[in-house]
Amino acid sequence: MGLWGFVAPPSPVLADNFFADAPTVAGARSIDSDIRVYLAQAKSDDLLLLGPAPSSSAPAGKGDDLLLMAPAPSSPASAGKSDDLLLLGPAPSSPAPAGKGDDLLLMAPPPVTPAAVPVATPASKAPAEADAEHAKVLVGSKYPSANSCATCHPKQYKEWSVSRHAYAQLSPIFNAMQMTINAKTSGTNGDFCIRCHNQVGMNLQEPLSLTNLERHPTSREGITCVVSHRVNKNYGKVSGRLALREGDLFSPIYGPSGPTELNRVLSKPEQYRVVTSKDQPDRGIHTKAEKNFELTKPSFCGTCHDATLLNGFRLEEAFAEYKQSPAAERGETCQDCHMGKVQGVAAGYEQGPAAIVGGVPTKPRKLTDHYFAGPDYPIIHPGIFPHNVEAAGLTSMANWLQFDVKAGWGTPEFEDKVARDHPFPAAWKSIDDRYDARKIIEEQFKRLEIATKKRRQVLENGFKLSDIRVTRNDSDGVDFEIDVINGTDGHGVSTGFDAGRLLFLQVTVTDNEGRVVYRSGDRDPNGDVRDLHSLYVHNGELPLDKDLFNLQSKFLVRMLRGGEREQVLAVNTSGGVQPFVRPEARATTIYGRPRGARKHKQTIESSVGPEAS
Repeated sequence: MGLWGFVAPPSPVLADNFFADAPTVAGARSIDSDIRVYLAQAKSDDLLLLGPAPSSSAPAGKGDDLLLMAPAPSSPASAGKSDDLLLLGPAPSSPAPAGKGDDLLLMAPPPVTPAAVPVATPASKAPAEADAEHAKVLVGSKYPSANSCATCHPKQYKEWSVSRHAYAQLSPIFNAMQMTINAKTSGTNGDFCIRCHNQVGMNLQEPLSLTNLERHPTSREGITCVVSHRVNKNYGKVSGRLALREGDLFSPIYGPSGPTELNRVLSKPEQYRVVTSKDQPDRGIHTKAEKNFELTKPSFCGTCHDATLLNGFRLEEAFAEYKQSPAAERGETCQDCHMGKVQGVAAGYEQGPAAIVGGVPTKPRKLTDHYFAGPDYPIIHPGIFPHNVEAAGLTSMANWLQFDVKAGWGTPEFEDKVARDHPFPAAWKSIDDRYDARKIIEEQFKRLEIATKKRRQVLENGFKLSDIRVTRNDSDGVDFEIDVINGTDGHGVSTGFDAGRLLFLQVTVTDNEGRVVYRSGDRDPNGDVRDLHSLYVHNGELPLDKDLFNLQSKFLVRMLRGGEREQVLAVNTSGGVQPFVRPEARATTIYGRPRGARKHKQTIESSVGPEAS
């Protein structure tokens, strides 16, 4: 018996429309009185769905978001029935208002009637509704949406809109993993994951498990403009916990250059057609720009890109790796490689206007690239990602999830042949709306293609392969070698959440007649390589790939009677009724990790040449 439980990995095959087509709930397995894991059927095989308890009589159709974790049942568990001092639920007699609790580990929302998922409305009505929402963002929001920044910063917005930063909160993989960990730790993991992926939502004190359909528009944008340009302090390595300066569009912003150019634009309101008050008609603009030199320093990136759990478990160490690298010794920064002309290489910066105000460009200066390319790619509906001002103005996220891209809606090939009585959703009954949506989708595909090229560029610059060297070739077989080389000297490869990055060599050897005589790096029917995480290997249906070259770091957990074993997620499943993340009783700086778990890094370091074969 081990101290840690096995968590099966999520299915690697996810539909493009991850949130659409509400599943029918088939059954539930109780975690405790307030948290339950639902097993979904129909078009979803997601075992990570967190929903209301079976006793809840929620109407059909109100649980159509696989990432939706509904509020607790209307009759909360009485005091004293939980032996977990870290899982603090609302008092049964007088529930505290949301957001007024002083416990950062508070998981359960107050026992109120669950809010319904927004009802789809015809797309023709959406523009007026969207305009009203945008007006709220521009005038009264604490954190303006990136859509408002796009007016004067179209280049930066277009790059950011398809970036990994923009995808951070929308990712179904992230949401499913966070919900799983919180369910399996009785909520004591708290906001550890989401506070890096969604600082706006956490500053707004949104519930951890709130569906994206109900989040504030800026909250859905993940690492959005205000997360960088409404920060005026150096928070250091705080695993993503940072405060954002509140204020509407006219409030001060913080950038690398200071106020000189903004002051020049403000001095010529007639030329640039700008106003500095929400009471004046015309184009709103920031009233003040302050220089924040920290934006140009690697330590700004280290705020999130070094992540250490409360028990000392070092989950991500990209910034720590950089600090020990040759690139750091030369004075090259994270920004030099990841915000310059070439993704993954310090190749200098473009020059151009930082803004185009009223059609008039500002003075040229150094421009940083906002694609932030990485190895990951989106798997959600193209109507909601990349972020798009026109898409947000046409209709809601809920409606976009009903738009059938693969069927060809909005194309002449489909519309010329579709039956007049085709059962379109209410939001898409108008052929004009479908054509407008298709036009947006085509633009989305163009942006995604650019992002794909950037992703390939950063991977090709990060990994290099040597020529194949044949060391033996005789009647007994063939031996050969190949070097896998770290192409960058700024950090290891892979880096960041390296336990979630599957980077491996696929090797196939054929004879002179084309028959396969050897294979390594092939995948099982689930799409997994044949390592110890493969269910087919685990069940004895496929052999273990003993020659597999895999740079994915692995979680190792200590067993009750000694020894270690690999785990997909190092989640505590102690003998107690309610597992929780325990702070270590001794300083973790001694070992650099908690006693019960560690990460076996498989990455290629930057400081040793570096290469592995």
